[in-house]
Amino acid sequence: MNKKLYKSLLISLAVLVISVFATAFIARNESKDFKLQKNLDIFYSLIRELNAFYVDEIKPDELFRESIDEMLNDLDPYTTYYPESESDEFAFMTTGKYGGIGSLIRKKGDYTVLTQIYKGFPADVAGLKAGDVLKKINGESLKGLTAEQVSEKLKGEANTDMTLLIERQGREIGKSVTRKRITIPPVPYYGMADDETGYIRFTNFTQDCSADVRNALVSLIEKHNAGKIILDLRSNPGGLLSEAVEIVNFFVGPGHEVVSTRGRVKRFDNTYKTTKQAINEDIPLVVMINSNTASAAEILAGAIQDLDRGVVVGQRSYGKGLVQISRPLSYNATLKLTTAKYYIPSGRCIQALDFSNRNEDGSVGHIPDSLTSEFRTRNGRIVKDGGGIAPDYEAEPEQMSQFSTELYIRSLIFDFATDFYWDNSTIDEPGSYQLSEEAFSEFGAFLEKRNFTYTSATEGALERLTAAAKREKYYQNNEELFAELEKSLDHKLQNDLDLFRDEVTRLLEDEIVGRYYYEEGVIKHTLRSDKQILKAIEVINNENLYTSTLQGTSGMLSKK
Repeated sequence: MNKKLYKSLLISLAVLVISVFATAFIARNESKDFKLQKNLDIFYSLIRELNAFYVDEIKPDELFRESIDEMLNDLDPYTTYYPESESDEFAFMTTGKYGGIGSLIRKKGDYTVLTQIYKGFPADVAGLKAGDVLKKINGESLKGLTAEQVSEKLKGEANTDMTLLIERQGREIGKSVTRKRITIPPVPYYGMADDETGYIRFTNFTQDCSADVRNALVSLIEKHNAGKIILDLRSNPGGLLSEAVEIVNFFVGPGHEVVSTRGRVKRFDNTYKTTKQAINEDIPLVVMINSNTASAAEILAGAIQDLDRGVVVGQRSYGKGLVQISRPLSYNATLKLTTAKYYIPSGRCIQALDFSNRNEDGSVGHIPDSLTSEFRTRNGRIVKDGGGIAPDYEAEPEQMSQFSTELYIRSLIFDFATDFYWDNSTIDEPGSYQLSEEAFSEFGAFLEKRNFTYTSATEGALERLTAAAKREKYYQNNEELFAELEKSLDHKLQNDLDLFRDEVTRLLEDEIVGRYYYEEGVIKHTLRSDKQILKAIEVINNENLYTSTLQGTSGMLSKK
């Protein structure tokens, strides 16, 4: 075979191979595109036939919305469709801003009641108070409406007026309110937890929230001489990634990787590093997290942990390590879809391995070691992936008794605080206020007047045991034993008030303080009794423990 023929055969073979691969590639893509178009056509035809021939009138908007939601639910919990009617909700999620009056509400009986007033916002300026019952808006009765329906009526364009008819302590009162652009403050409180330790409560990663954190941090260091900082991210749901990177930069200098994103579409992959000089690279730092700390808040806590810049205290975080972007759709709708996963400096992903099966409180369930991988922090400490951020030191919140829980969920704490506010013009400042013996006795009388009763979990269990014993015919031979058990487990109101006095007092104090000093007052007041905050103060004030933890010489993570 001469060289010319051999060369021709090689070229022909190469062309053939390329043609085969190109044809397969085109066929595969054509097959995918064809399947997509085929199913869209089927779906369109199905809706058209339903609309034309179904026995009853159909509601296309509801059918489409339900089908879209069900389809997206099969992907992940965070890929979400927002029609034009929910554009305000989407904007609030990303900016923390909306047109309204600045209050929280909840359903109570036939009407809706104001439960929290934000300081300085229209509701506050108009003289509305927590406990006011909303009866009418612009003359339209609100009876029977859900809290969500009432909320929609309270919202609207900024600088528009409305009239409210409220019921307060049995009297109906008219109020004029002007809606404003509401921006919920991401830092509702900062101050000194003790003589040396500054405390910052940070609640949401909305647009420009880093400026609020910066102001708080600088003020604590320069004006209050704070030599240590506690950054509280508990129940912070996250938000804008860029703000998390900016806040990490307050504590570490330029050039440090904070987070990277990786997904199927490579143009969305990115690495985010600090770019500026830190505010303070050396100040001792504790970051607090819990099971509702998510997304950008987990990135912040995880980056601080991976860079060994601070100690993390609290509970394992939520485990949301998925990146979402928004894409515009037809007719002013929006799709928020997952495009990538977050990876923090050690290389671990904070996404929970199974986000569909969580504990009742939403926290990450048990993760077998066989499903996790080990990573190393900058100083060589072992950290793991598979389910959020594990704290360096665990601190569980105080668990309320069923007695206190019943008082809270039935609004009895709330209602007593409302009456207390209108009977008392002032109270001591947050942190100093203490519920008096007289006020606690008045609360007991208030409960008796409301005929408060409840069945404890133990009593419920005894009732089920008694029923089972009767079915199985063991009850008659042990009737005296069951009667003795029932007698010993029977609870009296005064006995429960005495037994659970401390936690009931804390609930009452927090609710009452909020009526006079708003959200920031409640946070300040809880600094002296919040067990998780007290644990954070204990860790940061123990210099040897703090230093050895970051150096990896104090043992494994998640000490109690």
